[in-house]
Amino acid sequence: MEMRKVLCNVMEDLMNKNDNIIFMDADLAEANGTMPLRKVFPERAFDVGISEANMASMAAGMSAYGMNPYICTFTAFSSRRICDQIAISMAYAKQNVKIIATDAGIASELNGGTHMSFEDIAVLRSIPGVTIIDVVDEFQLKEVLYKTVDYKGVVYIRIPRKDVPKVHDEEYEFNLFKADVIKEGKDITIFATGLMTNTAVEAGKLLENEGIDCEIISVPTIKPIDKETIVKSLNKTKKAVTIENHNVIGGLYSAIAEVSCAECPSHIISLGVKDHFGEVGSIKFLSEKYGMTANDIVDTCKSMLK
Repeated sequence: MEMRKVLCNVMEDLMNKNDNIIFMDADLAEANGTMPLRKVFPERAFDVGISEANMASMAAGMSAYGMNPYICTFTAFSSRRICDQIAISMAYAKQNVKIIATDAGIASELNGGTHMSFEDIAVLRSIPGVTIIDVVDEFQLKEVLYKTVDYKGVVYIRIPRKDVPKVHDEEYEFNLFKADVIKEGKDITIFATGLMTNTAVEAGKLLENEGIDCEIISVPTIKPIDKETIVKSLNKTKKAVTIENHNVIGGLYSAIAEVSCAECPSHIISLGVKDHFGEVGSIKFLSEKYGMTANDIVDTCKSMLK
């Protein structure tokens, strides 16, 4: 099922259960699949138009009056365009707002560079009180939405819009404060987040065929990051590769490296977008261009183990 369909279905269920939930779009309800919410909840689901900063301020104001607001737009517009509102109106003011950020990174595909955010995690990691989750698949998205509905603070939920490969299944349980050990291993660790988690799993299978026992850890919550799981793995393998659908500056690699430097110095190499703007292209094309494929992970791991 497409991620936007899961988003709409879960939000409808949550809004049926909680009259305080408000859902706002910024002229992208059709693209994000949330238009049906307006028919079911005409007084609590609405469009503010191409006015993202106003939407963010409205959400902060609604939170101040005890409501539980969600805002939804493309990743580029839910981070850099409303950065000041997130920092001051939401986080500084200690409001409770959920930000649904769609079309994350290369998942933006044909929308191109202006809509392709590779810096959103880095920007928001620097703001106190913002929780950041880079969602892997539809099963995790469902869990994240249910597990964070009553969470206090600003929650930034970063997702692709369309169908993505499944990493988890219906039995999956999300823990906001824990990374998921997908596979245990002893030779090298692969840390992955969001869309790149399935790529890491593919790489793990290729490495296994070559006799390399890698540990694969999915890190959906970038902030606050699960230091315990990271340190435990690095103490065992001493080597790691990070893979992310984001600029390697300020995202998963930076977060992992910060933990490593403070707790367990290790050899870590980053894979992801190397300080570039985006461009028009398919996920396959962009993954190859930016060195984010399973083969790139395999080559990097093998090089580190020589």
